[in-house]
Amino acid sequence: MSEEVTERIAAVWRIEGASVVATLTRVTGDVALAEDLASAAVLAALEQWPGEGVPRNPGAWLTAVAKRRAIDTWRREDRRRERYAQLAAVLPAETEPDWEPIPDDVLRLVFIACHPVLSRPAQVALTLRVVGGLGTTEIARMLLTSVPTVQARITRAKRTLTAARVPFETPEPAQWNERLAGVLGVVYLIFTEGYAATAGQQVVRPDLAREALRLGRVLAGLVPNEPEVHALVALMELQSARFPARTDATGAAVLLEDQDRRRWDHGQIRRGQAALAQADRFGKGRGRYALQAAIAQCHAVAPSVAETDWEQVVVLYEALSRLAPNPVVELNRAVAVAMAGRPADALALVEAVAASGALPTSHLLPSVRGELLSRLGRRAEARGELLAAAEAATNTQVARTLQAKAEALGSH
Repeated sequence: MSEEVTERIAAVWRIEGASVVATLTRVTGDVALAEDLASAAVLAALEQWPGEGVPRNPGAWLTAVAKRRAIDTWRREDRRRERYAQLAAVLPAETEPDWEPIPDDVLRLVFIACHPVLSRPAQVALTLRVVGGLGTTEIARMLLTSVPTVQARITRAKRTLTAARVPFETPEPAQWNERLAGVLGVVYLIFTEGYAATAGQQVVRPDLAREALRLGRVLAGLVPNEPEVHALVALMELQSARFPARTDATGAAVLLEDQDRRRWDHGQIRRGQAALAQADRFGKGRGRYALQAAIAQCHAVAPSVAETDWEQVVVLYEALSRLAPNPVVELNRAVAVAMAGRPADALALVEAVAASGALPTSHLLPSVRGELLSRLGRRAEARGELLAAAEAATNTQVARTLQAKAEALGSH
């Protein structure tokens, strides 16, 4: 099989997989069946595209193949006759779908998967798997838990939806509010994986980040009076603006202090600032996404790392740590404290995270500890921490950056 075709199929699935599954879920009314059909279509592509060539519209090809397999399955099993007729009726390309209150297949699937019958962890795990197209290992790293835990959550979520006979249909606007927090959480986590890939050889995954931002913009249009929706869009705009400078020509990570800020997307920064201002206009106080957007804004408007308002960043992280306690937030707060000129205080914050037992296998804790020890002049200890961080990192480019930092310390 041509390696080029295999890579093309993988790229198509990364970009269009969520839309394919969302369309199949809308048509079949069954998320598990939709996933199975989409997987079968990918297998068909692996068999056919090397010989026949990649079709002009790969996503449409996968969807059409999956729909035909659904019809074949229902024919063989001689069941669901009514649903088979409904599916057959929508197969022609010229057929117009009925009006939907959520005019986006992927966002509609997010709302459906975030059904209140599921716990929040189950909602997030299921949606990241089905909509984000993320593997259980990636999800486990994002949620700071184990792979078996994530697998169990997804399995239980599907069983719960089946047992509760939850109809896979678009919720009415009156039902959106009870699902909104879950939807925002999922969109944020999809963006986070795009902004800083937990594994693989890419520092960033722009396809995921762009899809999350697109969903956020659509969501802001649907619920324009929800400040945290605008805040999340602001956060994603401001963070995305740095993408052009976050990697070099070889794909290696470029640290914040080394980034050419002229390459940042300043139009996107202005859009992010406008979205954050819109969130603030409601006068309800800043939530977790607004606080993170405000931190991103501090970086976005600063001429350099040295000229960043680090004291303001520290204050914002302190507020965030009280509103949404999280070990990663604490590590980021420690970095900000160090940049504000208090590395010893920052190291104490890191040691508190370590003492709590959080992030036992993550590279983040030894990475930050190594940076702080270096600032304090404890170079040998810093080198050991950075080497440990490089060993623990699951992203190849991140590991290389940490290794280089450790080697630089050892050369002096």
